[in-house]
Amino acid sequence: MKVVGLMSGTSMDGIDAALLELDGVPSDAEWSLLAFRAAPYSDERRGRIKEGVEAGTPERLCRLHADLGEWMAEATLALLEETGVAPGDVAAVGSHGHTVWHIPPTGGPDGPRGSTFQLGDASTLAERTGIDVVADFRTRDMAAGGQGAPLVPFADRILFALPGRRRALQNLGGIGNVTWLPPRGADEPLLAFDTGPGNALLDLAAERASGGRLRCDLDGALAARGRVDAALLARLMADPFFQLEPPRSTGRERFGHALIERLAADVAAGDDQAWANLLATLTAFTAQSLGDAYRRWVIPRGVDEVVLTGGGAKNPELVKRIGEQVAPVALAGAEALGMDPDAREAAAFAVLAWAHLLGAPANVPEATGARGPRVLGSLTPGR
Repeated sequence: MKVVGLMSGTSMDGIDAALLELDGVPSDAEWSLLAFRAAPYSDERRGRIKEGVEAGTPERLCRLHADLGEWMAEATLALLEETGVAPGDVAAVGSHGHTVWHIPPTGGPDGPRGSTFQLGDASTLAERTGIDVVADFRTRDMAAGGQGAPLVPFADRILFALPGRRRALQNLGGIGNVTWLPPRGADEPLLAFDTGPGNALLDLAAERASGGRLRCDLDGALAARGRVDAALLARLMADPFFQLEPPRSTGRERFGHALIERLAADVAAGDDQAWANLLATLTAFTAQSLGDAYRRWVIPRGVDEVVLTGGGAKNPELVKRIGEQVAPVALAGAEALGMDPDAREAAAFAVLAWAHLLGAPANVPEATGARGPRVLGSLTPGR
């Protein structure tokens, strides 16, 4: 069956849409990526999402929920039009939505539960496209005591596990997360968790440093001109999140706007070198938090290669520092995935929607901490 997957990530750069064709069952699946399309947000749309995430009123969030449904429908229909696939030939759209807030549980599956909040109205998406929509993937895992994240490991195993190789797939979106994959066919549990900050802090700092002209530290140029503040780096690494053992998850609530506001208070307006130093320190922070997590939990399992994906994989300064942290394990380019690396997360939600249609559990309890396997998502019928 043909399934579309949609992803609007924490970097708030746009909507990724992937069209997959899937056959078989999760334990023995065949797949192909038929098409991928990235639909960047306009400045106006990105500003509205940023405002909603950082300081949204109930009215603004209500309007944004419906508008994101419209924008996701636009992205879906544009993808299908480009590929010549009729909406009636698509079994479902799997929509992650856009995360506004995420509260991880504490104390394990029997402790105080967490909650999560994604916007992007599934009914609007179903009405505009006429296609069945599977959405709201994270909440069922959280209702079962899980973190609700990461959810991509189920799809990663189907799409990217290789015979005889142990791979770490490191996403560097707004937040960093890793999936450790055993060899294809091996009866070994997955390992997956959030490593900490990805691009969110770097993007916000670059935007502040440039007076709003930049959305990111392009090619790591600002960080490359700066000096790492060792004392500040040590304070950042002292965040209690980094002492949590997997399963664990985090978000922009912890490594986002509020933290940058606190750090920016110590930077004088117009002091370009001070901003460069802060970018260098935050780049080192992302790399060191990742490296610390790898040394504790990933590398001891055996790793043949680390595959970097997400926007951070295009930042040479960040990639260099990550390489130093995980050495001697080799870094592999995202082309090692065998698909456009930017399509990875959208493709994952196509796989999760496919699993829902099959009635197959798609969370990975060893990664999320849920009490057991669960079928994820809620179905909204199309026309």
